[in-house]
Amino acid sequence: MTTFYKEIASNKRKSYILISLFIVGIIFFGYLLGAFFGNIYAGVFIAFLISMIFTLIGYYSGDSLVLQISGARPATKREFPYLINTVEGLALAAGLPLPKVYVIDDPNPNAFATGRDEQHASIAATTGLLNLMNRTELEGVLAHEMSHIKNYDVRFMTFVTIFAGIVVLLSDFFVRGFFFSSGDSDNRPGAVFLVVGIILAILTPVFAQLIKLSISRKREFLADASGAQLSRHPEGLANALKKLKEYKGPGLKTANKATAHLYISNPFKNASRFFSSHPPLEERIKKLEAM
Repeated sequence: MTTFYKEIASNKRKSYILISLFIVGIIFFGYLLGAFFGNIYAGVFIAFLISMIFTLIGYYSGDSLVLQISGARPATKREFPYLINTVEGLALAAGLPLPKVYVIDDPNPNAFATGRDEQHASIAATTGLLNLMNRTELEGVLAHEMSHIKNYDVRFMTFVTIFAGIVVLLSDFFVRGFFFSSGDSDNRPGAVFLVVGIILAILTPVFAQLIKLSISRKREFLADASGAQLSRHPEGLANALKKLKEYKGPGLKTANKATAHLYISNPFKNASRFFSSHPPLEERIKKLEAM
């Protein structure tokens, strides 16, 4: 039988291995840019500088941008008493500060957590989710989102998204620099190096996106296991996921590719499994029912 702790440890280990590949990719592109322009150290430094700038921007303003893009509004205890009370109870059980609670007016049943740490975290749920779930199921969903906060998934996935964007940016910079540069240079690397570099520069963003999606899927499994541990009712979250699987309504209007990985289930209709930011719901349900 799968235990909470084995599932959590396994997913953490796999996630850190995958994010290490991003760091290797950024260093590689720094080296590639430096070799192409004649100064390897400068290339690696520029890659590092770009990484730091984007990371700081994402770290301090990413959550507010996500809430704004998603059309989230603050939830009040008068309008959504059970939602607020459940979040308060889970925060107490998890030993976390109370996150801010938001509601998205949309019939698609979904929820997400965002924020850079436990002290600056938010949970948002759609009205569709609140209308569809019973109390035990809603608690399971909110425990899943609370686990994203407790496990620092919200910060982790912010960094993953930034790293993927940096790899794409550096790749584009290298390809454009090659095709639009004029004249020859004694410092330029050989033709074989350039051909290999260009091929890798074109293919690496695709691999970066796949790694990002893979990490997102691992973190969903982790949050399922942690959420089941927090609520002590794996069947509540399992039943909630069954309802999400059976949902046949429209996709979430305010979701986009940049924020899709945050939600508890894929907010797009008929999304390809291979390029999905979420593992199949039936796999998640099966793991929960085995706990």
